[in-house]
Amino acid sequence: MLTLSSKLKRDEGVKAGRTPGGSSDSSHRVSVRDRLLVKEVAELEANLPSTCKVAFPDVNKLHHFELDVCPDEGYYQSGKFRFEIDVPEAYNMVPPKVKCLTRIWHPNIAETGEICLSLLREHSIDGTGWAPTRTLKDVVWGLNSLFTDLLNFDDPLNIDAAEHHLRDKEDFRNKVQDFIKSYAR
Repeated sequence: MLTLSSKLKRDEGVKAGRTPGGSSDSSHRVSVRDRLLVKEVAELEANLPSTCKVAFPDVNKLHHFELDVCPDEGYYQSGKFRFEIDVPEAYNMVPPKVKCLTRIWHPNIAETGEICLSLLREHSIDGTGWAPTRTLKDVVWGLNSLFTDLLNFDDPLNIDAAEHHLRDKEDFRNKVQDFIKSYAR
């Protein structure tokens, strides 16, 4: 983050014509997305749930990061689930793209990593979809809540997992634990 903040300050100097060589170079403009991300990442890091950890593979690219969620209660307790988050250039008018990288048996996460979370939808019937007023903090808290209060068996993405839970809750719990032992440690 410090690197991108320094880059933003340097680019501000470039826009104002204060480059080391004294010439102005408008090809180094900083996008609206990157300006928002500097603020949002700082806020996010200060307000992370205790069960979450954020990692930036490249500190110069705040628009691409990973999130680990380690639930401390419920079916998914003791697992470590990694999500990849890409923030598109059109952010904050469009939501980030999120994919679960950890194989999981979950009604709202497909085995291929797609996620059913209304705030990640541009257009949502229930009115809880993405809005420009939402932030990365909302996304992280929403992903974290998929393992607790937003766990939804009534509107599943993974229908097999939801039906499994409906048929036999104990066997569902056992399968979740098998997945955690195999993929989420």
